[in-house]
Amino acid sequence: MRTDYDIVIVGSGFGGSLLAMVARRLGKTVLLVERGRHPRFAIGESTSPLANLLLEQIALRYDLPRLLPLTTYGSWQRAYPEIGCGLKRGFTYFHHEAGRSYRAAPGRSNQLLVAASPNDATADTHWLRSDVDHFLVREATGIGVDYVDETFVSDVEWSDGTALLRLQSERNGEPVRIRANLIVDATGPRGFLSKVLGITESPFANYPATQTLFSHFTGVSRCEDMESFRPIETPPYPLDDAAVHHVFDGGWMWLLRFGNGVTSAGIALKKGLAEELRLSEGEPAWGRFLSRFPTIRDQFAAARPTRPFTYSARLAYRSSRAAGPGWALLPSAAAFVDPFFSTGIPLTLLGIQRMGRILEETSLGTGSSSELQTRLDAYGEATLAEADWAAHLIGACYAAFPDFRLFSSLAMFYFAAASFSEIAHRVEKPWLADRYLGAGHPTFAEGLRHCARILGEGIYGRGTPGKDAVTVAFETRAFAGRVAEAISLLNIAGLCDASKRNWYGVDLADVVRGADKLGMEPSRMREIIECAPWAGNAPVALR
Repeated sequence: MRTDYDIVIVGSGFGGSLLAMVARRLGKTVLLVERGRHPRFAIGESTSPLANLLLEQIALRYDLPRLLPLTTYGSWQRAYPEIGCGLKRGFTYFHHEAGRSYRAAPGRSNQLLVAASPNDATADTHWLRSDVDHFLVREATGIGVDYVDETFVSDVEWSDGTALLRLQSERNGEPVRIRANLIVDATGPRGFLSKVLGITESPFANYPATQTLFSHFTGVSRCEDMESFRPIETPPYPLDDAAVHHVFDGGWMWLLRFGNGVTSAGIALKKGLAEELRLSEGEPAWGRFLSRFPTIRDQFAAARPTRPFTYSARLAYRSSRAAGPGWALLPSAAAFVDPFFSTGIPLTLLGIQRMGRILEETSLGTGSSSELQTRLDAYGEATLAEADWAAHLIGACYAAFPDFRLFSSLAMFYFAAASFSEIAHRVEKPWLADRYLGAGHPTFAEGLRHCARILGEGIYGRGTPGKDAVTVAFETRAFAGRVAEAISLLNIAGLCDASKRNWYGVDLADVVRGADKLGMEPSRMREIIECAPWAGNAPVALR
């Protein structure tokens, strides 16, 4: 192993390994440092259409063709059936009340299904991170990235614009001194550089304190096999081939199914409910949670954890800085909001794209410090701004959970922004979606801020004391109207349509009808869709 590098990346999760490959393809010397050893457990497992599109763009731009099969479920299964993943056709939500069994309400008002793909072949995936991260590390070393595991950085100091790192191997007692022009932290929240540099936390504004408890399980019943959930009509996709969310007053639960029979499941709870259930006690708290919600308890009646439960006393994290002289945090190390809406992977991929541009356009080493620092400062600001925007939306969701009608309206902000961004990239107009989740569109952004403020003040919804049913119904309809108006310029997916009764399948005819929102003629949009592999069964949908 050499002793000087252009870039040292600490942490070999998917983000660290991907950035290492990007840097190596750009001709940089790269060292990837891992404290543990692969394969190893990691959380953060669910992709989205935008995430897979970003991964595709990275693979194409930096000549990483072996990553392309990971961008859809069908190509993944053909190319790498041995790498664990799950089928994700969309986002499934059910609303639960403590002590009561779930039953579908009239008009499907206590459930929400939003499809993300027209078929299995083009679908998104859940990543079994132990497999995926191990695969990406092997890919990185295969193209010339130097890699050491069971090794930690015991000390860092800066001199003449370069970093001097002391690496300590767990396997032998001899430390190694490494010189690097740039250090990138990919170790996750409250990670390596945050500790070394004493970077303080700067909490998300108006965001609830949350805790989480999670594990992997076998034997979790499928919703479609349970009478409580089984739909009478045919849903837009199988209920369980999705990111399944059970939401309730005080938090939510996720279920992500892998193809090997294992299900990732966890709960994220506001502080009050977490303390009531004594979440820090781990597995006993899991049992208390299941007892609170009878239908979820039934779903886990035969389930068994495959690993110890993991508890986090503080789920959300935001560093006060994400970059500085000669260093940067990947988004996954700079901030973490919540697994809700699967924002973690796309935020990290956006950061990797930005870092890739910096490495393309800025030299490392002597004489480059001023230009490099300007670019790193901009990277850090963008990274934290995107995390703040995601936290703004997800924090509002926690406030809406007690009244699912408000939540199902609020969620349209996410799905409108995500679908608009995907199509803008697909039709090669990325500048129309240059900021994450619609933050760059004034009407949309102000609408989200307004709705979040309403929910934060607690003036809407059935949980407000002294309000009769008529008043609540009027307010929820008014809220839905506000959302529909705010997202209208980005709504190319037929959202906020009451006739769909909370089931939104993929109908690319909606995209054709909304072509003008992308500055296109409907006829041109139709031509693109009919020839596009990503559109799946578009010709049928457009007739």
